[in-house]
Amino acid sequence: MRRFQARLGNWFGGGEGFSGKAVLFFVLLGVLAWLATGLYTVQPKEVGLNLVFGRYVGTVGPGLNVNWPYPIGNYIKVQVLGTNTMEIGVPGSNVPTRTQRPNDEGLMLTGDDNIVDIDFSVQWQVDPARPEDYAFNIEDPEGTIRAVAESVMRQVIGKRNLQAILTTDREPIQQEVRSSMQEILDSYKAGVQIQIVNLLKDAPPPEVTAAFQDVQAASIDAETLQNQARTYESKVVPEARGQASQITQAAEAYRARTVAEAKGAASRFDQVYAEFKNAPDVTRERMYLETMERVLGGTEKIILDQGTGQGGASVLPYLPLGELQRRSGQGEAK
Repeated sequence: MRRFQARLGNWFGGGEGFSGKAVLFFVLLGVLAWLATGLYTVQPKEVGLNLVFGRYVGTVGPGLNVNWPYPIGNYIKVQVLGTNTMEIGVPGSNVPTRTQRPNDEGLMLTGDDNIVDIDFSVQWQVDPARPEDYAFNIEDPEGTIRAVAESVMRQVIGKRNLQAILTTDREPIQQEVRSSMQEILDSYKAGVQIQIVNLLKDAPPPEVTAAFQDVQAASIDAETLQNQARTYESKVVPEARGQASQITQAAEAYRARTVAEAKGAASRFDQVYAEFKNAPDVTRERMYLETMERVLGGTEKIILDQGTGQGGASVLPYLPLGELQRRSGQGEAK
């Protein structure tokens, strides 16, 4: 120390103690050290928020940056690149185990008054365009994101039935929770972007798993029976419709034929009536002969001669040509 003091004394002009030059040197050195407190380095994934007397004045990018020295100026570094993951309802992830944590954050009430155990994760990052909102507008960003995520998930689950939650609505639930969380956090001006909401587990509580499996089996049986009924319906209904169409067409054909026959009979009657008016006697005789021809054409006939013999009437023999022709045809067929 004596040698160092001697050298400094010689450098600053000699003599005992420090001279005015030495004091000035140390004062300048202290000023430079104080000004150096305004220098800081921002990493590639970060941005720096400059503060002057505690008031935010601007954002700087990665690299060496300068601000007013402490305590006039200060800075906050915020990581804006990279994804943060938060798991909710998962035992051992940032919260006590399920048997220890209060309120059972993974147990949620569905729209049909059932309880479902939901574990999900939220991936988020700081909005690169508004890092100052993340730093200054909310006191506990991660706690706020967790509370908003759990609240929105309970709201979305409460609008759906248990069966839909466990089967078909997994993707719609994730999308709805993500969009609702983003809307709420934007209203808070939290400076947070929600990237992905992922359902890790959706199942009934262990206490009712057996009963739920029975319900699931009954639902599957009901769906199977419904499918069988639909198959039978798809087979029987077309056949019944075909038969109904066939009956309808036959009825329409019968109606058309009957109407045509009736119109033909009426037309013939009109024609006969017109001829009857012109020659009543001839028409009456003709009608009588045609009627007798139709009545007696296919019957056995016996002709009686009303002569003047002793018996008053005698049988007139005749040659039965029709009978002979029928017998001749039957013999040839044999």
